[in-house]
Amino acid sequence: MQKLRQEAKQAGAKVQVAKNRIAKIALEGTDVAGIAPLLKGPTLLAYSSDPIAAAKVVTDFAKTNDKLVILGGASGKSTLNVDGVKALASLPSLDELRAKLVGLVQAPATKIAQVVTAPAAKVARVFGAYANRDAA
Repeated sequence: MQKLRQEAKQAGAKVQVAKNRIAKIALEGTDVAGIAPLLKGPTLLAYSSDPIAAAKVVTDFAKTNDKLVILGGASGKSTLNVDGVKALASLPSLDELRAKLVGLVQAPATKIAQVVTAPAAKVARVFGAYANRDAA
């Protein structure tokens, strides 16, 4: 549990063990009330402000620890089954998406610069080829 909590903290998520009765009362009237039927037996709740961090941490931890079984989850108003949580965990994190977006925004500018300078370079090569042909 301590290792899971440390990994969750590093990813910006939190992990807590909750009494099912209290957790069900806390979930009533919220967007994630759909997970209340999953709260049976010993329950561990993982949550984060980043929609992917908690799912990623728990899924990675469950791969190496057989005792942790994912029952489901919630994202916004959507209730997720086990496959939904694993699919959510496979998505890139918010920071990775931001980095990709910045890369996409910068890419057109560099391509424009390459296109603008390419014709001048081609013309220079053509003149160089004619000069070399005449010299030979």
